Amino acid sequence: MEKILIREMNKGEDIPYELLLLADPSREIIKDYINRGICYLGFIENSLVGVYILLRTRPFTLELVNVAVDERYQGKGIGKTLVLDAISKAREKGAKTLEIGTGNSSIMQLALYQKCGLRITGIDKDFFKRHYKEKILENGIECIDMIRLSMDL
Repeated sequence: MEKILIREMNKGEDIPYELLLLADPSREIIKDYINRGICYLGFIENSLVGVYILLRTRPFTLELVNVAVDERYQGKGIGKTLVLDAISKAREKGAKTLEIGTGNSSIMQLALYQKCGLRITGIDKDFFKRHYKEKILENGIECIDMIRLSMDL
């Protein structure tokens, strides 16, 4: 795999909505959490290939939201690199717990997060029905519930 440079998004830099919308179909929800979190950008050479956001939710707890990889670069280990970088950054920031939530239909993401050491801790029933106007279909499955995962750091 090619070397990925991951850095914090600078103030005033354009928000990479085209990537963020791959992981979250709601621009309104993205606008809410991108302003509360720290956005990290992943580059191969000068091409933006991935993104993730760390969000402080409670004391000593960070949530990893919106891990997204450009469709042309998916399946090359970039998602795993981003998640492992987020775990490292969360430790550096003094977090004791890292959390993530994903849809019940997000089969590849569920596998990835568990391979990176996160464990399923709960289900937020009907999360996507409550917070998203449009029905979300993924892998032929309706996305209804949020699967919550976490890791002790």
